[in-house]
Amino acid sequence: MSESTPLTSSRAAHEIARVRAAAPLVHCLTNSVVTPFTANVLLACGCAPAMVVAREEVAAFAAVASTLSVNVGTLDSHQAEAILLAVRAAAEAGTPWTLDPVAVGALAYRTAFSHELLAFAPAAIRGNASEIIALAGLGHGGRGVDSTAGSDEAVSAAVALARRTGAVVAVTGATDYITDGERLLSVANGHPLLQRVTGTGCSLSALVAASMAGAPDRLHAAASACAWMAIAGEQAAEQAAGPGSFAVALLDALAGLDAPTLERRLPA
Repeated sequence: MSESTPLTSSRAAHEIARVRAAAPLVHCLTNSVVTPFTANVLLACGCAPAMVVAREEVAAFAAVASTLSVNVGTLDSHQAEAILLAVRAAAEAGTPWTLDPVAVGALAYRTAFSHELLAFAPAAIRGNASEIIALAGLGHGGRGVDSTAGSDEAVSAAVALARRTGAVVAVTGATDYITDGERLLSVANGHPLLQRVTGTGCSLSALVAASMAGAPDRLHAAASACAWMAIAGEQAAEQAAGPGSFAVALLDALAGLDAPTLERRLPA
């Protein structure tokens, strides 16, 4: 594959406006550590989060939601059962769903389970470099939830995974790379404080899921979600005194991100 193409400000502005106008209903089966923060991120971005987790309800809700976000961060047998019910219902109903393969490769149970989920055709997969390399079957994962590889080292794995699954794959890091197996976009924004607040990556995956709802081009939709979080992180860091105030400022920046800001921080 040729070199990556930077996401443009005009395309990002279009996709962000589309998500805000649609206000998608995002069904989140996420980890217990990040549930409130993920809901707040989605609300700040104009989406409607729903944390429906009961095994008795997930299939019915996944079938009527705009999109489904699956995160295996605190996976146990009960959640695994709920996730399988939800993704099966989503696949049958045509509801796009996104996988966040947290710590895949580092732990056997979640690794095997995440590979099982790929049979249900996710619309998108968002993870760090080690997770994407492991999910592609090309490595053994990182240090728990932390990547031990740079995002540039995972590009070939992301391309291979996208081609095998049909999903758009976003590998995030110092530079985010997003591919559908044929095209490759990049987003070179962000700030180190995004790694100092729990839930920023998980909530990004939920935002990627939101962007899949009704997306005419899933590649640009996912890349724009990555830019939305990365640029909001840059803005939040400019006024934050540390991780605590950064988390609050991030929500404000996500809500207020506008086209002029995108034009200043992304290529034309």
